[in-house]
Amino acid sequence: MKYKLVLLLMFVSFVFNPAIGNAQFLDNLLQKGMDTLSEDKSPTGMSLSEDSIISGLKEALEIGVGKAISQTSNLNGYEGNPKIKIPMPEKIQNVADMLGTIGLQKPVDDFVLSMNRAAEAASPKAKDYLLNAVKNMNFEDAKNVLNGGDTAATEYLKEKTFNDIFGAFKPTVSEMVNKVGVTSNYKEMMGKFSDIPFAKAESLDLDNYVTDRAITGLFVMLGEEEKNIRTNPQARVTDLLKNVFGN
Repeated sequence: MKYKLVLLLMFVSFVFNPAIGNAQFLDNLLQKGMDTLSEDKSPTGMSLSEDSIISGLKEALEIGVGKAISQTSNLNGYEGNPKIKIPMPEKIQNVADMLGTIGLQKPVDDFVLSMNRAAEAASPKAKDYLLNAVKNMNFEDAKNVLNGGDTAATEYLKEKTFNDIFGAFKPTVSEMVNKVGVTSNYKEMMGKFSDIPFAKAESLDLDNYVTDRAITGLFVMLGEEEKNIRTNPQARVTDLLKNVFGN
């Protein structure tokens, strides 16, 4: 719409303004057009200040983080959600397959369940790390993601902060891995596997694997919350969100 308006302005001026031959006039006209095109707008077409854009996106992400943590930290928050459930690691999938064929599925199931329980238990600890990352978003970042895709802010946040959050979050996951029995279940499963003649399995860093999948799951849920705010007016629960994303 803005582009059509600028073109119409230029056309009318060329037709009706006798000063059209004046170079200064043309420069001024072109500058007005460029100024119109460069205005910061919300998806609703509303002009927004830098503070509004930054505050709106941060508020959306903060709400999304809270809801994502709330969902993932519940019992079966990971285990019961196919989108984020932590599966058997590919590196040792052959272990699960082999044990399953000889009727030893239970230690496999116990191991997978315990990994998801560890992620659910550790999930609340990720909240502060995610919120701190949200606070560091600057105006240029916010402006770029405002008019991006349905999960643009989440994707930006994941790209910028995943490694930092991983390092900070891993000790918590490691604690939960031991607390809920992931390590003992893993050892039991691998012990059963080692009893099979000629069976071989790759080594696995349990803490790294569970941490990576737990954080990835959090970003999946955060992306869903962001998409909901962008596409569902009822999810815009504050005046600021309504101004930035529309009523």
